[in-house]
Amino acid sequence: MDLTELDKIIAEHKLWLAGEGGSRADLEGVDLKDTNLSHANLAGADLAYADLSEVDLRGVDFSRADLAGANLRKADLRGARLAGANLSGTDLSGTDLSLTNLSYTKLT
Repeated sequence: MDLTELDKIIAEHKLWLAGEGGSRADLEGVDLKDTNLSHANLAGADLAYADLSEVDLRGVDFSRADLAGANLRKADLRGARLAGANLSGTDLSGTDLSLTNLSYTKLT
């Protein structure tokens, strides 16, 4: 996925979160390696089976997001918000979870 398309999806998601139209971010199965998503608001987004390995995800809001089966291997999740997120079957090997909010997160 190119950065222009990703920026558009994130902008539409921001509108959706604010209740101003837009649409929920659907990034299921998308390869997001080599992107910088630090401090993005992806609360409630669908990122199931996405490849986020080695991605800068510092401070990202993934609250209530679906990350089931996603590849987060060696991702930098310092300070991210994962409250209520679904991380079932997610690869977290070597992931930095320092200062990450994992309350009510599904980790099966």
